[in-house]
Amino acid sequence: MPGLPLRARAALLAARSAAWASQRAGRGKGSMIGGLVALKIEPNLMSRLAAGKRTVVVTGTNGKSTTTRMTAAALGTLGREVATQADGANMDAGIVATLTAHQRAPLAALEVDELHVPHVLDATAAEALILLNLSRDQLDRVGEINAIERRLRAGVDAHPELTVIANCDDVLVTSVAYDAKNVVWVAAGAGWTSDSTSCPRSGEPIVRDGAHWYSTGTDFSRPEPDWWVDDTSIHGPDGFVAPLTLSLPGRANRGNAAQAVAAAVAMGADPQAAVEAVGTVGEVAGRYATVTVGEHTVRMLLAKNPAGWQEAMSMIDGTAEGLVIAVNGQVPDGEDLSWLWDVQFERFENGKVVASGERGADLAVRLTYAGAEHSLVADPLTAIASCPPGRVEVLANYTAFRDLNTALEGRRA
Repeated sequence: MPGLPLRARAALLAARSAAWASQRAGRGKGSMIGGLVALKIEPNLMSRLAAGKRTVVVTGTNGKSTTTRMTAAALGTLGREVATQADGANMDAGIVATLTAHQRAPLAALEVDELHVPHVLDATAAEALILLNLSRDQLDRVGEINAIERRLRAGVDAHPELTVIANCDDVLVTSVAYDAKNVVWVAAGAGWTSDSTSCPRSGEPIVRDGAHWYSTGTDFSRPEPDWWVDDTSIHGPDGFVAPLTLSLPGRANRGNAAQAVAAAVAMGADPQAAVEAVGTVGEVAGRYATVTVGEHTVRMLLAKNPAGWQEAMSMIDGTAEGLVIAVNGQVPDGEDLSWLWDVQFERFENGKVVASGERGADLAVRLTYAGAEHSLVADPLTAIASCPPGRVEVLANYTAFRDLNTALEGRRA
């Protein structure tokens, strides 16, 4: 810990002790409690640890963990260690824990919760910011989406030197980045448009014409992209084209990859090397993992809000022998589950679903109205066991996904 002031070194020592105690008590790896303890002792620790690092911040409602992993892989082509979260801990304590674990890394790719972006930009003097998408998410915690847009816009405006890699297909993200001096526009897709029917700047209607969109009565419209993807390739500035083959499924992940590549190139990476690196990213903190559970081969998908559910549902293999949807309503999920009525479960009206999780009964009611045949089995492991032998797709929200992963790890131990 050379070069750090005494107070910062004391904070790191206390964090290490707290993490050790947490591990000894069987409460996990202890990185989060370590970060919390360290920040209590030295509130400016994030700035101390980020000093001298070239940092990319990644934020958005959906895809943060995956894009951060892809960005770290692409930055790794520069031949230097990259500090990044392994577990998606994207608030202050998790960020401090990551920077503590990688103090000598000259590069950082940090996933950051939308509410925390402005002060993390301040603390890290980030060189680049990836803006993925914005849609409603956990209204009881995050709040109204246009307020988040305004907060992010103020954060970007406060850092004119920042390079912003922004999804020009997302109206709200475009508004955040529209006045920035250094913007790299990426056509990363926007499958969910229900939260951007009006202009966040003027309140006028947004008109869509194919891929293009514009606000009536203003000059606010979709910028021309510098980077974009199609079904086979990624396209960039100066005529750059390369095959884009990913280990991860879904159109959204192709957009995530494009933004990760664009950020790495802005930081000095070779475009071809960056493209090849993002293609190596597979399972991300259990997402998309395939595990064997008895007579079943289970693929795990995570969704946390209406936009994420829509994208994840498009990845479900309709030929699988079983489909389990698990929903909890704990604080990290958002305790208000009214969003279930925004998800188009009607697409399962010709299939059979096993509703599961602590709020499986709420889901079962929604499936009834969607006309989807279903059963209700509260425990996700038992729900999987109730499916015919073979492949089972599991779609779960945050704590249901986390708890099922923990239960599966316990069975393997």
